[in-house]
Amino acid sequence: MSGLLALLDDVAAIAKVAAASVDDVVGQAVKASSKAAGAVIDDAAVTPKYVHGFSADREIPIVWNIAKGSLFNKLVILLPVALLLSAFASWAIAPLLMLGGAYLCFEGAEKVWHVLNPADHHEEDLYKEKLSDAHLEEKKVKGAIKTDFILSAEIMTIILSGLPTDVPFWTTALALAVAGVLITVAVYGAVGLIVKADDAGLAMAAGGRLALTRRLGCWIVRGMPHFMRLLVIVGTAAMIWVGGSILVHGAHELGWHAPYETIHHIAVVAADALPWGNGAMEWSVTALIDGVIGLGLGLLLIPVTHFLIAPVARRLSRAV
Repeated sequence: MSGLLALLDDVAAIAKVAAASVDDVVGQAVKASSKAAGAVIDDAAVTPKYVHGFSADREIPIVWNIAKGSLFNKLVILLPVALLLSAFASWAIAPLLMLGGAYLCFEGAEKVWHVLNPADHHEEDLYKEKLSDAHLEEKKVKGAIKTDFILSAEIMTIILSGLPTDVPFWTTALALAVAGVLITVAVYGAVGLIVKADDAGLAMAAGGRLALTRRLGCWIVRGMPHFMRLLVIVGTAAMIWVGGSILVHGAHELGWHAPYETIHHIAVVAADALPWGNGAMEWSVTALIDGVIGLGLGLLLIPVTHFLIAPVARRLSRAV
């Protein structure tokens, strides 16, 4: 009997350790995921456009197919690559993170340039519109998954960089997997709600029993276009800010301390000038300067990408 009690006591102790480990994994995953907020917001802002033009009954299946592709990107392709980097080439994480940050700056700056110079993209937009109308649902889903792969790579790299380096290998693996699943569920769950919000609003406006319900439905239908525009603006700003911040911190880690220290000094001076709200002011000034740096670099990368990188990539794809 005493042996059985001792065994049960050992099992309980193992269970406590396992529970603590699970809590640690989830906590590390959530903490690291928060650093990828900019890329996550942009992912949520980009995806709804892929269901545009399809019937209402196909919207959720399309979002679900893209979500499955996103999980495959994160868990089957990017997770093993991230673990290999962590185990054998941790020195490459910072440069890869900076490369992804530069991509975020470029994407955000290109969106800003598009808004400021719509005529430069008018013919391209018409071509894309005709192309998307001519393609089937499968083509759009594949295009969305390809776009998701780039954003997911940046998200997973940011998460990896946010995890402690002294944790066991399996904890890193599980934290990355949990973070990838949590982010995918959050992004595509939000996308599903967004794309169906106007349908819900129409149903409420047409069939609501109470006047308040019908009025609320009308507000939802009228407000969704404005909300989508706001989401795009927030996503673009987040991309530029996070991209600039990644580049500044990456340069600091690689030994170029001047940008980081200068920004920190300016933010501290601005915060000290206020009698209250010092922390919020320091964060705001830092984010603003990071955003300006990100936007400036992104604008510089636009001609480099269009006139150098894109032609080379097209030639390589044709050769393959």
